[in-house]
Amino acid sequence: MIAAVVPNLDKKDTDLCTRALVKKLHSLGADVWMAETMRPYFGDTGVGFLKDEKALYRQGDVLIAVGGDGTIIQVAKNAALCGKAVLGINVGRLGFVASLEKEEMDEIDKLVQGAYTIEKRMMLDVWVGQETTPHAVLNDAVLSRGTYSHILDFEVLLNNESICQYRADGLIISTPTGSTAYSLSAGGPVVDPALDCIGLVPICPHSLVTRPVVFSSNSTLCARAHCGSDEEIILSLDGATIIPVSASAPITVKRSHLTAGLIRLNHTNFYQVVNDKLAERRL
Repeated sequence: MIAAVVPNLDKKDTDLCTRALVKKLHSLGADVWMAETMRPYFGDTGVGFLKDEKALYRQGDVLIAVGGDGTIIQVAKNAALCGKAVLGINVGRLGFVASLEKEEMDEIDKLVQGAYTIEKRMMLDVWVGQETTPHAVLNDAVLSRGTYSHILDFEVLLNNESICQYRADGLIISTPTGSTAYSLSAGGPVVDPALDCIGLVPICPHSLVTRPVVFSSNSTLCARAHCGSDEEIILSLDGATIIPVSASAPITVKRSHLTAGLIRLNHTNFYQVVNDKLAERRL
């Protein structure tokens, strides 16, 4: 087995966790590869390095992300382009999409033995304005006002028909995976990731009756933010990519043909995981 390891060294304990992971994989007879940028940190561990990060995803039998949810999500999206699955090891705070905590390294035996399952997670394609190439999203797309902008007026279309208007700080369009991220904090529903649907949650709506809405996965949503010419509008994709958006520019969202694969080494009840993670949350 070739294990492609992608660590996020910005997270505390990632270095120690990654070294323990590499040692464990080598003891099980697996080859370990990393991106060339990791050589200064792990050049003494006996791993191989590839200059082309895309080749790392293509050549790895499995991808292993060491970090928080953001790291795992980004690796899962890149892996989906190659039809590969990712194992997430959490060294962050919550780790909703992780399979293992950093203390559970002994479970890696199951990975090398092939004793695992793969969860398929729905993704979204997002177009900004008249773009022809979509952005891939696993968690959410957030259309919102800038730091110093006023409240915005939003219009949402479903399959080219106007269905609702909001006055709010922003809109969150999420996958079931993203329902436990920003959407949850904004009052959205917790959605079982086994479902295929699209969530729409307004952020701080100026209304007494506005509620989140869940749409069929076959839906095409289009959101526009209307404001003055001097107002700032931004689109955040999975909390990592930030795109400035012109007033009234359409943000089109629909289900992607890509699916992310998350490796599971143990049977876990999604709702128990949610309860455990939120109960353990520390400010």
